[in-house]
Amino acid sequence: MEYACFGSGGDTLVMLPGLSLQSVLRSAAAVAGSYHLLTRDFTVYLFDRRKEIPPVYPVHGIAEDTCVALKALGMEKVCLFGASLGGMMAMDLAINHPEMVRRLAVASAPAQVSRERFQRIARWIELAEGKKTEELYLDFGRALYPAAVFNTIREAMAELAKTVTEEELKHFVIQARGIKNFDIRKDLEKIKCPFLVIGSKDDQVLGGEAGSQIASCLAGRPDFEIHLYSEYGHACYDTAPDFKQRLLRFMTGKP
Repeated sequence: MEYACFGSGGDTLVMLPGLSLQSVLRSAAAVAGSYHLLTRDFTVYLFDRRKEIPPVYPVHGIAEDTCVALKALGMEKVCLFGASLGGMMAMDLAINHPEMVRRLAVASAPAQVSRERFQRIARWIELAEGKKTEELYLDFGRALYPAAVFNTIREAMAELAKTVTEEELKHFVIQARGIKNFDIRKDLEKIKCPFLVIGSKDDQVLGGEAGSQIASCLAGRPDFEIHLYSEYGHACYDTAPDFKQRLLRFMTGKP
Protein backbone atom coordinates (compact mmCIF):
# COMPACT_ATOMS: atom_id res chain seq x y z
CA MET A 1 0.00 0.00 0.00
CA GLU A 2 1.49 3.30 -1.09
CA TYR A 3 0.79 6.76 0.27
CA ALA A 4 1.73 10.38 -0.30
CA CYS A 5 2.61 12.80 2.45
CA PHE A 6 2.44 16.60 2.50
CA GLY A 7 2.33 19.38 5.06
CA SER A 8 4.42 19.94 8.17
CA GLY A 9 1.91 20.46 10.97
CA GLY A 10 2.26 18.83 14.36
CA ASP A 11 -0.93 16.73 14.10
CA THR A 12 -1.58 13.84 11.73
CA LEU A 13 -4.45 13.84 9.26
CA VAL A 14 -5.16 10.73 7.19
CA MET A 15 -7.16 11.09 3.96
CA LEU A 16 -8.94 8.12 2.39
CA PRO A 17 -10.10 8.67 -1.22
CA GLY A 18 -13.20 7.34 -2.90
CA LEU A 19 -13.72 4.84 -5.67
CA SER A 20 -11.64 5.66 -8.72
CA LEU A 21 -10.44 4.10 -11.94
CA GLN A 22 -6.81 4.99 -11.34
CA SER A 23 -4.62 5.48 -8.30
CA VAL A 24 -5.21 8.68 -6.37
CA LEU A 25 -1.45 9.03 -6.10
CA ARG A 26 -1.37 10.06 -9.75
CA SER A 27 -3.11 13.23 -8.55
CA ALA A 28 -1.28 13.59 -5.23
CA ALA A 29 0.24 16.95 -6.15
CA ALA A 30 -3.18 18.30 -7.13
CA VAL A 31 -4.70 17.03 -3.88
CA ALA A 32 -1.89 18.65 -1.88
CA GLY A 33 -2.51 21.94 -3.68
CA SER A 34 -6.25 21.76 -3.19
CA TYR A 35 -5.94 21.02 0.54
CA HIS A 36 -3.04 23.39 1.24
CA LEU A 37 -5.06 25.09 4.02
CA LEU A 38 -4.54 21.99 6.15
CA THR A 39 -0.77 21.81 5.81
CA ARG A 40 0.07 24.37 8.48
CA ASP A 41 -1.66 22.44 11.24
CA PHE A 42 -1.29 18.91 9.91
CA THR A 43 1.06 16.47 8.30
CA VAL A 44 -1.31 14.87 5.81
CA TYR A 45 -1.12 11.27 4.60
CA LEU A 46 -3.06 10.35 1.46
CA PHE A 47 -3.48 6.58 1.19
CA ASP A 48 -3.95 4.43 -1.88
CA ARG A 49 -5.43 0.91 -1.80
CA ARG A 50 -3.17 -2.11 -1.42
CA LYS A 51 -1.53 -3.16 -4.67
CA GLU A 52 -2.64 -6.79 -4.62
CA ILE A 53 -6.31 -7.01 -3.76
CA PRO A 54 -8.37 -10.15 -3.21
CA PRO A 55 -11.15 -11.11 -5.66
CA VAL A 56 -13.75 -10.19 -3.05
CA TYR A 57 -12.95 -6.96 -1.21
CA PRO A 58 -15.76 -5.42 0.87
CA VAL A 59 -15.49 -2.01 2.49
CA HIS A 60 -14.61 -3.60 5.82
CA GLY A 61 -11.67 -5.43 4.25
CA ILE A 62 -10.25 -2.24 2.75
CA ALA A 63 -10.67 -0.47 6.09
CA GLU A 64 -8.88 -3.25 7.96
CA ASP A 65 -5.98 -3.20 5.51
CA THR A 66 -5.71 0.56 5.93
CA CYS A 67 -5.68 0.17 9.70
CA VAL A 68 -2.78 -2.30 9.41
CA ALA A 69 -0.89 0.28 7.35
CA LEU A 70 -1.53 3.04 9.90
CA LYS A 71 -0.26 0.86 12.73
CA ALA A 72 2.79 -0.14 10.69
CA LEU A 73 3.62 3.57 10.40
CA GLY A 74 3.20 4.04 14.14
CA MET A 75 0.12 6.24 13.83
CA GLU A 76 -2.15 6.66 16.83
CA LYS A 77 -5.15 8.92 17.43
CA VAL A 78 -5.18 10.39 13.94
CA CYS A 79 -7.64 12.85 12.49
CA LEU A 80 -9.37 10.84 9.77
CA PHE A 81 -11.13 12.14 6.66
CA GLY A 82 -12.74 10.00 3.99
CA ALA A 83 -14.66 10.88 0.85
CA SER A 84 -17.36 8.64 -0.66
CA LEU A 85 -16.02 5.04 -0.45
CA GLY A 86 -13.20 6.48 1.66
CA GLY A 87 -15.82 7.86 4.03
CA MET A 88 -17.42 4.44 4.38
CA MET A 89 -13.98 3.02 5.14
CA ALA A 90 -13.31 5.79 7.67
CA MET A 91 -16.53 5.10 9.55
CA ASP A 92 -15.83 1.36 9.57
CA LEU A 93 -12.34 1.99 10.91
CA ALA A 94 -13.63 4.34 13.62
CA ILE A 95 -16.24 1.75 14.65
CA ASN A 96 -13.84 -1.17 14.88
CA HIS A 97 -10.73 0.68 16.04
CA PRO A 98 -11.96 3.68 18.07
CA GLU A 99 -8.58 3.99 19.77
CA MET A 100 -7.05 4.97 16.42
CA VAL A 101 -9.27 7.95 15.61
CA ARG A 102 -9.26 11.32 17.39
CA ARG A 103 -11.61 13.15 15.02
CA LEU A 104 -13.62 11.80 12.10
CA ALA A 105 -14.98 13.63 9.04
CA VAL A 106 -16.70 12.06 6.05
CA ALA A 107 -18.02 13.56 2.84
CA SER A 108 -20.67 12.12 0.52
CA ALA A 109 -20.66 8.82 2.39
CA PRO A 110 -23.72 6.82 3.49
CA ALA A 111 -24.11 4.47 6.42
CA GLN A 112 -26.04 2.13 4.12
CA VAL A 113 -26.00 1.49 0.37
CA SER A 114 -29.47 0.35 -0.61
CA ARG A 115 -30.27 -1.68 -3.71
CA GLU A 116 -31.63 1.48 -5.34
CA ARG A 117 -28.49 3.48 -4.57
CA PHE A 118 -26.25 0.71 -5.86
CA GLN A 119 -27.79 0.91 -9.34
CA ARG A 120 -25.43 3.63 -10.57
CA ILE A 121 -22.43 1.70 -9.32
CA ALA A 122 -23.78 -1.47 -10.94
CA ARG A 123 -23.89 0.43 -14.23
CA TRP A 124 -20.23 1.38 -13.79
CA ILE A 125 -19.34 -2.26 -13.13
CA GLU A 126 -21.11 -3.26 -16.33
CA LEU A 127 -19.21 -0.65 -18.35
CA ALA A 128 -15.87 -1.63 -16.79
CA GLU A 129 -16.42 -5.32 -17.48
CA GLY A 130 -17.28 -4.43 -21.08
CA LYS A 131 -14.09 -2.34 -21.30
CA LYS A 132 -16.13 0.70 -22.34
CA THR A 133 -13.63 2.94 -20.62
CA GLU A 134 -14.52 6.31 -22.13
CA GLU A 135 -18.23 5.80 -21.54
CA LEU A 136 -17.43 4.78 -17.97
CA TYR A 137 -15.22 7.79 -17.33
CA LEU A 138 -17.82 10.20 -18.69
CA ASP A 139 -20.69 8.64 -16.76
CA PHE A 140 -18.52 8.72 -13.65
CA GLY A 141 -17.79 12.43 -14.10
CA ARG A 142 -21.39 13.25 -14.98
CA ALA A 143 -22.58 11.63 -11.75
CA LEU A 144 -19.91 13.18 -9.51
CA TYR A 145 -19.96 16.79 -10.68
CA PRO A 146 -22.56 19.48 -11.34
CA ALA A 147 -23.21 19.92 -15.06
CA ALA A 148 -21.32 23.21 -15.27
CA VAL A 149 -18.21 21.62 -13.78
CA PHE A 150 -18.46 18.42 -15.80
CA ASN A 151 -18.68 20.34 -19.06
CA THR A 152 -15.32 22.00 -18.33
CA ILE A 153 -13.53 18.69 -17.69
CA ARG A 154 -15.34 16.41 -20.14
CA GLU A 155 -12.58 16.39 -22.76
CA ALA A 156 -9.86 15.84 -20.16
CA MET A 157 -11.76 12.87 -18.74
CA ALA A 158 -12.15 11.37 -22.21
CA GLU A 159 -8.38 11.64 -22.66
CA LEU A 160 -7.72 10.07 -19.27
CA ALA A 161 -9.91 7.14 -20.24
CA LYS A 162 -7.36 6.22 -22.91
CA THR A 163 -4.71 5.60 -20.24
CA VAL A 164 -6.69 3.09 -18.15
CA THR A 165 -5.27 -0.44 -18.11
CA GLU A 166 -7.10 -3.76 -17.93
CA GLU A 167 -5.64 -4.31 -14.46
CA GLU A 168 -7.06 -0.98 -13.30
CA LEU A 169 -10.48 -1.90 -14.67
CA LYS A 170 -10.30 -5.21 -12.80
CA HIS A 171 -9.43 -3.49 -9.52
CA PHE A 172 -12.19 -0.95 -10.06
CA VAL A 173 -14.78 -3.70 -10.50
CA ILE A 174 -13.67 -5.53 -7.35
CA GLN A 175 -13.83 -2.41 -5.21
CA ALA A 176 -17.15 -1.31 -6.71
CA ARG A 177 -18.71 -4.72 -6.01
CA GLY A 178 -17.48 -4.47 -2.43
CA ILE A 179 -19.78 -1.50 -1.82
CA LYS A 180 -22.91 -3.60 -2.36
CA ASN A 181 -24.91 -4.28 0.82
CA PHE A 182 -22.73 -1.95 2.91
CA ASP A 183 -24.65 -1.18 6.12
CA ILE A 184 -23.19 0.10 9.38
CA ARG A 185 -26.25 1.95 10.72
CA LYS A 186 -26.57 -0.20 13.82
CA ASP A 187 -22.88 0.32 14.66
CA LEU A 188 -22.65 4.12 14.28
CA GLU A 189 -23.07 4.59 18.02
CA LYS A 190 -19.70 2.84 18.46
CA ILE A 191 -17.98 5.88 16.97
CA LYS A 192 -16.69 7.65 20.08
CA CYS A 193 -14.85 10.65 18.65
CA PRO A 194 -16.16 14.01 17.39
CA PHE A 195 -17.78 13.35 14.02
CA LEU A 196 -18.49 15.67 11.07
CA VAL A 197 -20.64 14.69 8.09
CA ILE A 198 -20.71 16.81 4.93
CA GLY A 199 -22.81 16.04 1.88
CA SER A 200 -24.87 17.52 -0.89
CA LYS A 201 -28.62 17.25 -1.35
CA ASP A 202 -28.13 16.81 -5.11
CA ASP A 203 -25.77 13.82 -4.79
CA GLN A 204 -26.49 11.66 -7.86
CA VAL A 205 -24.30 8.75 -6.78
CA LEU A 206 -25.23 7.74 -3.24
CA GLY A 207 -28.21 10.00 -2.64
CA GLY A 208 -28.81 13.38 -1.08
CA GLU A 209 -30.26 11.71 2.00
CA ALA A 210 -26.98 9.99 2.94
CA GLY A 211 -25.92 12.63 5.48
CA SER A 212 -29.37 12.87 7.03
CA GLN A 213 -29.41 9.08 7.33
CA ILE A 214 -26.31 9.20 9.52
CA ALA A 215 -27.68 12.14 11.50
CA SER A 216 -30.88 10.25 12.29
CA CYS A 217 -28.79 7.53 13.93
CA LEU A 218 -26.79 10.01 16.03
CA ALA A 219 -29.45 12.53 16.97
CA GLY A 220 -28.66 14.43 20.15
CA ARG A 221 -24.92 13.82 20.26
CA PRO A 222 -23.18 17.10 21.12
CA ASP A 223 -19.99 16.07 19.29
CA PHE A 224 -21.77 15.34 16.01
CA GLU A 225 -22.00 17.96 13.25
CA ILE A 226 -23.61 17.89 9.82
CA HIS A 227 -23.62 20.27 6.88
CA LEU A 228 -25.51 19.63 3.65
CA TYR A 229 -24.91 21.66 0.50
CA SER A 230 -27.59 22.13 -2.13
CA GLU A 231 -25.76 22.47 -5.42
CA TYR A 232 -22.26 20.98 -5.40
CA GLY A 233 -22.98 17.35 -6.22
CA HIS A 234 -21.39 14.17 -4.93
CA ALA A 235 -17.90 15.65 -5.30
CA CYS A 236 -18.66 18.57 -2.96
CA TYR A 237 -15.25 17.87 -1.39
CA ASP A 238 -13.82 19.21 -4.67
CA THR A 239 -16.47 21.69 -5.79
CA ALA A 240 -17.78 23.50 -2.69
CA PRO A 241 -15.68 26.66 -2.21
CA ASP A 242 -15.74 26.54 1.58
CA PHE A 243 -15.31 22.77 2.04
CA LYS A 244 -11.65 22.90 3.06
CA GLN A 245 -12.31 25.68 5.59
CA ARG A 246 -15.10 23.62 7.17
CA LEU A 247 -12.84 20.60 7.36
CA LEU A 248 -9.99 22.61 8.87
CA ARG A 249 -12.21 24.21 11.52
CA PHE A 250 -13.54 20.84 12.58
CA MET A 251 -10.23 19.02 12.62
CA THR A 252 -8.46 21.72 14.63
CA GLY A 253 -11.44 22.43 16.87
CA LYS A 254 -10.89 26.14 16.31
CA PRO A 255 -13.75 28.58 15.50
